[in-house]
Amino acid sequence: MIRCLALTLACLTAPAALAAQPAESYAAAAGDRFKALYEAEWAWRTKELAIGPQGVRGPGADRLPDVSPASQKRRQDYWTRTLADLDRIPADQLSPEDRINYIVFRTSIATFLHELQAKDYEMPFISGTSFWARLAPRAGFRSAGEYRAYLARMRDIPRFFDQNVANMRTGLKRGFTPPRVTITGRERTIEPFANADVLKNPFYNAFLQMPTNIPAAEQEALKQDAQKVIAEAVVPAFTKLLPFIRDEYIPGARATIAAEALPNGRAHYATLVKDHTTLDLTPRQIHQIGLGEVARIRGEMDVVMRKSGWTGSFPDFLTFLKTDPQFVAKTPYELLSRATFIINKVNGKLGETIGLLPRYRFTILPTPAAIAPFGTGGNGGLDSCVFNTYNLPARKLYTLPALAVHECAPGHSFQAALALEGPKRPDFRRSTSFNGYGEGWGLYTEFLGIGMGVYETPYEDFGRLTYEMWRACRLVIDTGMHHLGWSREKAIAYLAGNTALADHEVETEVDRYISNPGQALAYKLGEMLIRRKRLEAEAKLGSNFDQRWFHDLILALGSVPLPVLEQQIDLWIAGGGKNPNAA
Repeated sequence: MIRCLALTLACLTAPAALAAQPAESYAAAAGDRFKALYEAEWAWRTKELAIGPQGVRGPGADRLPDVSPASQKRRQDYWTRTLADLDRIPADQLSPEDRINYIVFRTSIATFLHELQAKDYEMPFISGTSFWARLAPRAGFRSAGEYRAYLARMRDIPRFFDQNVANMRTGLKRGFTPPRVTITGRERTIEPFANADVLKNPFYNAFLQMPTNIPAAEQEALKQDAQKVIAEAVVPAFTKLLPFIRDEYIPGARATIAAEALPNGRAHYATLVKDHTTLDLTPRQIHQIGLGEVARIRGEMDVVMRKSGWTGSFPDFLTFLKTDPQFVAKTPYELLSRATFIINKVNGKLGETIGLLPRYRFTILPTPAAIAPFGTGGNGGLDSCVFNTYNLPARKLYTLPALAVHECAPGHSFQAALALEGPKRPDFRRSTSFNGYGEGWGLYTEFLGIGMGVYETPYEDFGRLTYEMWRACRLVIDTGMHHLGWSREKAIAYLAGNTALADHEVETEVDRYISNPGQALAYKLGEMLIRRKRLEAEAKLGSNFDQRWFHDLILALGSVPLPVLEQQIDLWIAGGGKNPNAA
C-alpha cells in the first residue's frame, strides 16, 4: 500500500505540466471512471456495513452490520476487485482534487483489505474498545424516524452479538486474541447494559430528553417500545454475553503481549504500523525517533520544573504532582466546570488562530459511566466533548488544559464541525479518517494552547509537556513491546518515569497500546510533521506567514495520509502562503 501511495504522490507535485493540458481533460475518461468506481463502492459499502444516511446518529440506520465469516469473505472479494479496477485508472490524468481523492480512496481500500486478510474481525474486543461499548448513544436523536431506526438497531443486537461471539471463538482457537492481562476485569463494562431495570439501562438514556418536535403521544409510544425492546432483546443479549467474556474468553486469551507473537506476527505488525501512520517507516526507525523526542522534551520539562520553584529531583517532582491534593478536583462538577472555562477561554482566541470557524457547536459531558473505568481522560466528537470523572485522583487538573484543547477546541470536536461544514467532497471522504492527520492535529493544538494563554501556571505548562512526552513515549513503548521484546512492566515503568500521568492512566494507556498495536504511533508522527512544516513556512514566507491560513489549509484539506498533507503544505508555501478560503 505505501509503495503504491508513493507512486501516486508524484502526480500531486506536477501542477505545471497538468495545467498545460486542456481543461476538459480533467473531466474526461479517467475522472469519469474514477467517479463511477468510488460512487459504486460507497453505495455498496453503506449497505454492506449498515452505515446510516448523513444525519442519522449511530452505527447504522435500522440494523447492525453482518459480521459473519461469509460477509467478511464477500467484502474481501469486492475490495480486491475494487483495488484492481482502481489501479487501471491513470492517476496523473485526474484533476488536482481527484488526485487527492484517489490516494485517500486507495489507501482506505488497501487498509480494509489488510484488516480482512489478518481476520481482525475475530478480535472485536480489546482493552480500549469493544463491539458492544458504543452501541448506546451519548445523546438522543432529532426525529421520530431516527428513534425508530434506533429501536430497530437494538432489536438486531442478539444476532450481532452471536456473530461476534462465534468469530471470537474462532480467534481463540488460533491464538488470535488480545493479551489476557489487558482485558482482565473488562467484563465489568458489560454489566450496566445487562441491567434489568430498563429505565436505568444506558440504552434508555436517548429517551430521557426527546426533542419537542415529536408530539407527546408519539414520544410516549416510542418510550414504551424502547422499554419493551431493551427488556426483551438488549438485556438478554448482554446477560448472555457476560459469562462468555468472563468465563471463557478472558481466561482463554493469550499470555503474550507482542503483536509479533500473533500468527504471522512480524508481517502483521509491520502492516499495522504502515496503515496507522501512512508513512514508510520501520518499527526500529520509529523507536529511534521516539527516543530522540523523549530526550528533547525532557530538557524542556527540566526548565519548566525549575520555573515552578521546585529545587529537588525530577522523580520527586513527579511524585509531588501525582500525590498533592491541590491538583485533584473535589467533585465531577468541578472538573467539568474547569474544562468549560478553558474552552471558553479558547473561544476568545480562535479568531486569532483559525481563519474559518464552524457554526456547529458541541456540549461538554462526563464520559458515559459504562466505559469510564477503562476509558481515557476524555474524547472529542461532533456533538459532545466528554471528560472522564471516574476516579478523580487519576484526572489531574494540571493536564486538563492540554486535554481540553486536544479533545474539544481547536481539536477534535472543532475539527469534526469543520469537516461537517467543509467543502463538498465525495461521501467516502467524509467517512475516512487517518490517525496521523486527526491525532496529529489534536496534539498540535496542545502546542497552539501556548499562544492562546490556556496554560496559566508552570504546573499546567508541565502538564502540556507531560502530554507531549506521553505521545513521544508511545513511539518507544509501542515498538518496544511489539517489536523489541519489552515487557508490560518495563513499558509501565518507562511511561511513569517520564511523565506526570497518574498511575491509573499509565496502566490504562499501556494496556491500550498492547491491545491496539501501531495505533498510538500516529499521534506524535503527525504532530511532528505539522510543526516541522510550520517552521519551514515561517522561514520561507517571513512576514507573509499567517498562522490562520496555515491552519485553514490543513483543516480544509480533510483527513488525508501524512505524505499528502506534506505535499499540499509544500504547494501552499510555494504559492506564497495565501488565504485558502479567499475567492
